[in-house]
Amino acid sequence: MAKIVAIYGSPRRKGNTATLLRHAVRGAVEAGADVDEIVLRDFKMSPCLEIYGCKKTGKCVIQDDFHPVCDRILAAKGIILASPIFFYTVSAHTKILMDRCQSLWVKKYWIDQVPFGKQAFARKGLFLSVGATQGRKLFDGPLLTVKYFFDTLDTELWQSVCCRGIDFEGDIEKFPECLLEAYNAGKALAEAL
Repeated sequence: MAKIVAIYGSPRRKGNTATLLRHAVRGAVEAGADVDEIVLRDFKMSPCLEIYGCKKTGKCVIQDDFHPVCDRILAAKGIILASPIFFYTVSAHTKILMDRCQSLWVKKYWIDQVPFGKQAFARKGLFLSVGATQGRKLFDGPLLTVKYFFDTLDTELWQSVCCRGIDFEGDIEKFPECLLEAYNAGKALAEAL
């Protein structure tokens, strides 16, 4: 059975991104995956303070909820990350998690000295996102950010589902094609693992 972690990066529990993720989770579960759901807003995580206490061991020295969340992510073979777009990037909750994983980057590239671009990905990742505007480049920045965040976790950005022109709570229901795409992507991720 594939172990997948689903990370809710939205500040809204019933927001459009959360709904998109629930559809992907349903697809993964129906394909036989064991899905561990993490709602980032439920955890107390400091932003990275860039004190580099991680330089010796690769472990962040800030003692908060980051550590159990990180352990759950690293225990999975697949990652589904969902974040709405705020000013053409991921949400603050999502970015705090990403920045705290700087300690994993330090371990991988400074301590273990893994050569850049010379790795085999141990995990597959799916990124889900919703943005309010119709901007052509709306997802360009977030997709790059997610790609390099996933790289730190030895995860290939395997697929993404990004939906434009969706803002107010419940608007995603007007886009059944996005919900179906998320469901199918979750199912395909589980099957690929």
